[in-house]
Amino acid sequence: MNARVIILFGAPGGGKGTQATRLSAELKLPHVSTGDLFRENLAQGTALGLRAKSFMESGKLVPDDVVLDMLFDRVARPDCKQGYLLDGFPRTLPQAAALDARLAAAKASVQVIHLKVPESVLVERLVGRRTCKQCGNIHHVKFSAPKAAGRCDKCNGELEQRRDDSPDVVTKRLATYRAETQPLEGHYKQAGILHEVDGNRPADEVFKALKQIATGVEVR
Repeated sequence: MNARVIILFGAPGGGKGTQATRLSAELKLPHVSTGDLFRENLAQGTALGLRAKSFMESGKLVPDDVVLDMLFDRVARPDCKQGYLLDGFPRTLPQAAALDARLAAAKASVQVIHLKVPESVLVERLVGRRTCKQCGNIHHVKFSAPKAAGRCDKCNGELEQRRDDSPDVVTKRLATYRAETQPLEGHYKQAGILHEVDGNRPADEVFKALKQIATGVEVR
């Protein structure tokens, strides 16, 4: 049986990470995040981690072939034999083309799901986020306000707005997404493997739509 690969992509603030975790658990497929792979390889001082570190320390982007080597080293483990859910990669058309070639060689069955959310909603979600300095729990000033202002509900730690979530950085992150990642929509649509989900709904409704696409079974 060929491995099945689900690629979940969407703009920052679209709920991709949360939904990827839920879908991974539901389908019993490992959730493979390239961000986690970088941290793991760097922390363990692997050969791939050291290669990536050499580029990062010189202020250069880590080449796609190094990222792909990390990815395919991870998915070669036994837990990914039946497949995996990919989150955070590819981010650009060249990455998508390189990934396509490797997945075709592995004869993997691929589904791509695009989580769509209007940009105005993304900005509101990101700029309103507050992260606990102590435990990392996330609140939102509008959607999940803490019981005590400025304090985390879980550990009473201090909440802060991460620099990534400041208005100027959010604007830059979304501009980068539009320029580099959004073109994947056309790439995968042309390949006939793209599914689109309206992410501007309650999280449970979004999850039902994702689950229906992934399983082919209507979820009530």
